[in-house]
Amino acid sequence: MADKRRTLPDVVAELRDGMTIGIGGWGARRKPMALVREILRSPLRDLTIVSYGGPDVGLLCAAGKVKKLLFGFVSLDLIPLDPHFRVARQAGSLAVMELDEGMIQWGLRAAMLRLPFLPTRAGLATDVERLAPELKTVVSPYDDGERLLAMPALTLDAALVHVDHADARGNAQILGPDPYFDDLFCGAARKRYVTCERIVETSAFAEHGCLHTLVLDRGMVDAVIEAPFGAHPTSCTPAYGIDLEHLKAYGAATTPEAWAEYRARFVDVDASAYLAAVGGADRVAAIPAPIF
Repeated sequence: MADKRRTLPDVVAELRDGMTIGIGGWGARRKPMALVREILRSPLRDLTIVSYGGPDVGLLCAAGKVKKLLFGFVSLDLIPLDPHFRVARQAGSLAVMELDEGMIQWGLRAAMLRLPFLPTRAGLATDVERLAPELKTVVSPYDDGERLLAMPALTLDAALVHVDHADARGNAQILGPDPYFDDLFCGAARKRYVTCERIVETSAFAEHGCLHTLVLDRGMVDAVIEAPFGAHPTSCTPAYGIDLEHLKAYGAATTPEAWAEYRARFVDVDASAYLAAVGGADRVAAIPAPIF
């Protein structure tokens, strides 16, 4: 079996300007933030991002990496709207396609199934149709004759996701209560990159129950990167929760001076320096899981 272990720089070196990149997780939960920060340190630009957005989107917008964003929301959960996304959106510095949350899922699923589109009722009779006139509708060929929105496939050049455990072959385990749509992001992508809290032996998956926790199999993953606390400041339950204190500091850094200071302290540093800057492993591990 192929050994798919890589480093963050290895992965980002495979990405190219103008790519369409899907980012897994949900808002401020289980985002591949170590990979996002590695992208910020790279010369990559003009990216199209597909995401149920959180600080992944905000950081990329603040760094001027995003050309177009396809999203259902960009939220920090406990902070309703990511301030860096707000600045970019209000300045008109990126193109957007504002979609219903279900439409993004359906677009990823269409790409995973290698279909050009999937019909859906989501988005009909809303401003989605008005704000995205490129979207088309179809009429059911059956007796009902229902008009449905034809959600186009969201084919990705690359998918970035974060999980709890992975083995060297690319099998990946999620221990939290919700896998969100990480499997769809990987299924829709040509290249799939997975960061994890810990790389383990395959036999270790059984300690947590394989049936419901093994969300990604090795056929859906091209590279695995061990990145402890790699989702911070988002949560990776049960290991650690959302770091609201850090998200408040991040959200306040919207002036050029404040952003430069934030970036110097938390982005343009290696993993050990970053962890020290956010209070260390013990502090992060003690952050309680969010309850909604």
